[in-house]
Amino acid sequence: MKTVETDETDGFFEVVADTDRSQAATMVLSPGQSTGGPENRHPDADQWCYVADGTGIAVVGGEEHRLEPGTLVCIEAGEAHEIRNDAGAGGSDDYDDERGLRTINVYAPPVY
Repeated sequence: MKTVETDETDGFFEVVADTDRSQAATMVLSPGQSTGGPENRHPDADQWCYVADGTGIAVVGGEEHRLEPGTLVCIEAGEAHEIRNDAGAGGSDDYDDERGLRTINVYAPPVY
């Protein structure tokens, strides 16, 4: 068994654990920051993205999906995707624009 304290990570993207079959990482996007885009794909791995804090948008296969704390998104192998922190750009009114969009991501099989 492996246990990881994800609240202790603070980098933009950090792989925090892995096995031969999967990999976990944390990601923090500052307000207005995004990662990925039309060319961003993991050809052989699914990516599960859990929103721990903040709000944003996931663009998967050209379709936008709202991200809020507690949201779990599966980006299937080969799907183009982008994750954006939309703070200050029409996001939730009760969202603190200084907070990052913090996600926990699981890749199966490992990507990084």
